[in-house]
Amino acid sequence: MSKYKLGPTYNKLFEPVKIGCLEVKNRFAMAPMGPLGLADAEGGFNQRGIEYYTARARGGTGLIISGVTFVDNIVEEHGMPNVPCSTHNPVQFIRTALEMTERIHAYDSKVFIQLSGGFGRVTIPTNLGEYPPVAPSPIKHRWLDKTCRELTVPEIKSIIKKFGDGAFNAKRAGFDGVQIHAVHEGYLIDQFAISFFNHRTDEYGGSLENRLRFAREIVEEIKHRCGNDFPVTLRYSPKSFIKDWREGALPGEEFKEKGRDIPEGIEAAKLLVNYGYDALDIDVGSYDSWWWSHPPMYQAKGLYIPYAKIIKEHVNVPIICAGRMDNPNLALSAVNDGACDIISLGRPLLADENYVNKLRAGKLGDIRPCLSCQEGCMGRIQEYSALNCAVNPAACREKEAALSPALKSKKVVIIGGGVAGCEAARVLALRGHKPEIYEKTDQLGGNLIPGGAPDFKEDDHALVHWYEHTLKELGVKINLNTEISAQTLRKTTYDAAIIATGSKPKMFSYGDNRKVHAATDVLLKNVDPGERVVVVGGGLVGCELAIWLAQNQKKVTLVEIQDKLLAVNGPLCHANSEMLERLVPFRGVEVLTSSKVIETTEKGVLVNVNENEREILADSVILAVGYNSDNSLYNELKYDLSDLYLIGDARKVSNIMYAIWDAYEVAANL
Repeated sequence: MSKYKLGPTYNKLFEPVKIGCLEVKNRFAMAPMGPLGLADAEGGFNQRGIEYYTARARGGTGLIISGVTFVDNIVEEHGMPNVPCSTHNPVQFIRTALEMTERIHAYDSKVFIQLSGGFGRVTIPTNLGEYPPVAPSPIKHRWLDKTCRELTVPEIKSIIKKFGDGAFNAKRAGFDGVQIHAVHEGYLIDQFAISFFNHRTDEYGGSLENRLRFAREIVEEIKHRCGNDFPVTLRYSPKSFIKDWREGALPGEEFKEKGRDIPEGIEAAKLLVNYGYDALDIDVGSYDSWWWSHPPMYQAKGLYIPYAKIIKEHVNVPIICAGRMDNPNLALSAVNDGACDIISLGRPLLADENYVNKLRAGKLGDIRPCLSCQEGCMGRIQEYSALNCAVNPAACREKEAALSPALKSKKVVIIGGGVAGCEAARVLALRGHKPEIYEKTDQLGGNLIPGGAPDFKEDDHALVHWYEHTLKELGVKINLNTEISAQTLRKTTYDAAIIATGSKPKMFSYGDNRKVHAATDVLLKNVDPGERVVVVGGGLVGCELAIWLAQNQKKVTLVEIQDKLLAVNGPLCHANSEMLERLVPFRGVEVLTSSKVIETTEKGVLVNVNENEREILADSVILAVGYNSDNSLYNELKYDLSDLYLIGDARKVSNIMYAIWDAYEVAANL
């Protein structure tokens, strides 16, 4: 079953497009994502990085834009060599990067390197080094209770010169152009451009032209060093969505913009193009509102399209547009409507490096969907300085995790058709084994089925459909409505068994439990929650459930025993968690933290709120307090069977990413 309707032809997306003098074979670009883990010890590209970018070129993407690479490591420390760097050891960089660009060019793809002037007040705390963070002016750091140090003019000039050096080395290494990072998202050069952050009174502060001087001198330096025919593009945000320091606005929220707003965004775009930038790569947001710059599933698909169109109407260079653009119908409409010239795919190309070729061949059902969960990408970058993908365990380790054919084909029985069981079956079948799934319900997907019930979680169901389609294509036998006991399994002939029985919702007793239900039953619409609902548990499931119920016109009270929402087992990426935490009350949900449900009453439920009892009127009490592993079948068999594996939630309750990664690891080596 395809995720998208087969309607319009996508030929227009495969027309060539020019950036300056450079022709790109189609309208797809790989969006820049932090290349954490893709550098060697001297700032070159390691083999993981080379394989990672080459795989996306092999998959049909017309323009590869590498993730952020710093040109300066003196004014601002970056914990070298966390990412490649074209100025740290130019000989090593050019040698390794040339291997990559030559391989990318073999697929008729072009490749730009993204060069950064630094993070300034948004420097990741773990990468901060010994010195104070820098900024245009002495302003608050985004994450830490520190005041940034103002950059001196000689330091600014040194960074500009480093941009020239970095671009020159990149050109020597075979890169077709560069992207400047950026007058976007509140990074250092953007801090100079925004008056809220820039309080300088010299030539780099005051008027818009002065605040853009840093960006202007960068492009002039690169053109001087590399020639006017070497494309220089810019990542650019025409709107910041900043309410105040460390306070961002939500979609639909009325607020006074303290960052860059649209009128100035238009004027700045005109100036930047006049300065010599050959294309603008449009997004919106800032690290103070970073759920715009790194949009979770709670943001709409194609959220940057309106802003890209505004800028497109005022400049005469190509516009690149990213931001949840994985739906090809949406991408096509954006191009046809004149909103942009190039579609930029970031996370979708992590999920499926062959997205573009599959779309060109009309094999939409083969495209593995991105969930916008940010668990494997932004979350792991933030927490572990590692770029990965939740649904694609081989992302950023394409060679190491490559599947090898099985020397001997085995019959493998898989108990459980959730995401772990499906992934195990997929990998086993690709390797030449003969997997067979037994699922006790009438459909595959496990907890993805209730989890994907809210409209903003549609891609959870898309992943289920992808597994259904893929397993059918691979000829995997699936037995639905079939529950297997230990006794039956002992009598079955097979070579190995994988137990992927998932988890069950935790349930508590509150006296009269007739109005007490599990979140899964409500999401599956097995029970009617009524009009007034108390949700117990302010973790990920509870918060998403509360928003979904509020969207369906229910009066919702969310009760959480911790002193804040998402205190336990929240999303790894803080862009997700911070947006979700703010969305809950914004959607009209009453939030009671440091609170505990005591018992149900005739009218509702009795709650202890900060040591005070309060009765809340409620038609139902919905429990979203976590899950317990369903591993009883494994425990019955673990001393009887030699080739037996326990994976996913049945092993340890976690999230979609670890269920898939567990399954891939086991099935890839069985």
